Amino acid sequence: MMLNLMMFVVEFGAGLVANSAALMADSVDMLGDGLVYGLSLYALDRSLRWRAGSALIKGGFILLLGLGVIVEIVVKLIMGEPPASGLMLVFGTMALIVNLSCVGLLWPYRRHDVNLSSTFECSRNDVLANLGVLAAAGLVAVTSSPWPDAAIAAIIAFLFIRSSIRVIREAWPQFHHRHAAAAAE
Repeated sequence: MMLNLMMFVVEFGAGLVANSAALMADSVDMLGDGLVYGLSLYALDRSLRWRAGSALIKGGFILLLGLGVIVEIVVKLIMGEPPASGLMLVFGTMALIVNLSCVGLLWPYRRHDVNLSSTFECSRNDVLANLGVLAAAGLVAVTSSPWPDAAIAAIIAFLFIRSSIRVIREAWPQFHHRHAAAAAE
């Protein structure tokens, strides 16, 4: 959790300096992960309804991240400057190492319950986003265009939105069922 929060600060700063929408999108995801991990740890010993509620919060947060990335893409395309691909490579690689570590730690718990499943989903998507940032950096270096950066940021936004819908779909019935059962008692 703390590593993710630290990487958010480092990667966001690098995204600002590099003028990279993909790097900034990935950094905001690091912030989200840090918060998601903290919430997931807090929810571990709570009731099923609490864990489902935690997953709903995570799903909503992931959705907001996806929408925020779309706004960032529009801003970067209006500016029209290609990002600094070297910085993207360095900080994208650092983020990939952090996220691969998180996936490794979460792997045994990926199907434990909706809370940990949603946390694993976030981490898995992060690895894909990191690989995308590295691909965008290479394409920006070759083309000197902002479009690869924007395209990867759009894919990251799509992953966020798709994951949020999946997490909310899984969590809502458990949250609603426990709420209905509690109201009937």
